[in-house]
Amino acid sequence: MSKEFKATEYILESVNTGNQFNDQGWTLDAPNEAEATLIRAIYAKKQIEVKDASHGIYRFSDWLPIHKTLKNSSAPVTYKSEGLAKRIGLNNLYITFSGYWPEKGANFTTGSFKETEAYSVCGRLSSDEKKVLVVASAGNTARAFAHVCSENNIPLLLCVPEDNIDALWFNKPIKDCVKLVVTKSGSDYFDAIHLSNLACQLDNFFTEGGAKNIARRDGMGTTTLSAVNEIGKIPDYYFQAVGSGTGAIAAWEANIRLIADGRFGNNKMKLMVSQNEPFVIMKDAWKADSRAILPMNNDEARKQVETIIAKVLSNRKPPYPIIGGLFDAMKDAGGDVLTATNDELLAAGKLFEELEGNDIHPAAAVATATLIKAVNNGTVGKDDLIMLNITGGGEEKFKRENEITYLKPSHIFDIDPDIETIKNVLDKLF
Repeated sequence: MSKEFKATEYILESVNTGNQFNDQGWTLDAPNEAEATLIRAIYAKKQIEVKDASHGIYRFSDWLPIHKTLKNSSAPVTYKSEGLAKRIGLNNLYITFSGYWPEKGANFTTGSFKETEAYSVCGRLSSDEKKVLVVASAGNTARAFAHVCSENNIPLLLCVPEDNIDALWFNKPIKDCVKLVVTKSGSDYFDAIHLSNLACQLDNFFTEGGAKNIARRDGMGTTTLSAVNEIGKIPDYYFQAVGSGTGAIAAWEANIRLIADGRFGNNKMKLMVSQNEPFVIMKDAWKADSRAILPMNNDEARKQVETIIAKVLSNRKPPYPIIGGLFDAMKDAGGDVLTATNDELLAAGKLFEELEGNDIHPAAAVATATLIKAVNNGTVGKDDLIMLNITGGGEEKFKRENEITYLKPSHIFDIDPDIETIKNVLDKLF
């Protein structure tokens, strides 16, 4: 932790009412408001001063709700594409890469942009917090939080579906302050969230908060800050694959701050978000012009999740309907929900590696596949300024260069465990 860091100044605001209030340390909701809404950080500094790359993600600390910095972070890196851009016929394609690519200056040792969340969320934590942070994840988020909490001795409980634990790989053993519990094979991310919610009912545990946590969203928003800092202006289009949609909400919020900054233009990037077929619940809702996610049978949902390669894109209860969520972001900024099949994402991932020189995660390959289709069908023009958010990559490269170890679960829970069982297990673990 950096001793000389001065806490970022900000207040909180309800997206729904505009009411402003102070952060009580871990405020996740607007006080005394009946309707569910996201809250937003309003930073004292309207014009961001970006620090040099040695600060890692904290080079964007003016717009992160933190009062400490942690060691070993990395910021997203943006560069102008040559290989992919030329192949698909784009003159202004910028790639924002959050993963492992030291040659480009990207040193996310977990290979995922979820590190941007973890370093920001843990930077918001009070240094004398005694309770255990609880994070539910389909894989990448768990890996990022395990890494950051282990490196910085922060107590953490991870809840992950058992079928996803191969995502919990590291280049060094994870410290004992981090514990992994899983929902048994056949369960999905929705079940892991349910387990985490039950754990948070116990005295010694508190929820990270997901999309409701300003630090999570503003950490993810550094991808957009990286792009605009590099390009010098706000892009026309933003392409990203979405599981919860939180990254796209974060991009929209960063965009709004950048307009208020006054130096980068006043346009809103069209949010071109994508899902992996057949699990396309946000596309279905968006095409039906429905704020609510359309009803879906649990068994059918689990079956679809099993089918998709990009497992991280499988959130069944995304922050799409909530005020200030993805529905509102897309209504305000414009854009569309696009889709890619397993075959299309595999082809796009291969193409990216061949033309740009690094492997990318399946989710990032979904975004790449939908960009290719958007060029081919004329949705975007050859001179449009496009940001492609590569939300994870370099994993294979990292595994080739490092000896890998896996975090083993401390307990396997049934899909719907009772609170007493959870309490007994967690009492032994912490």
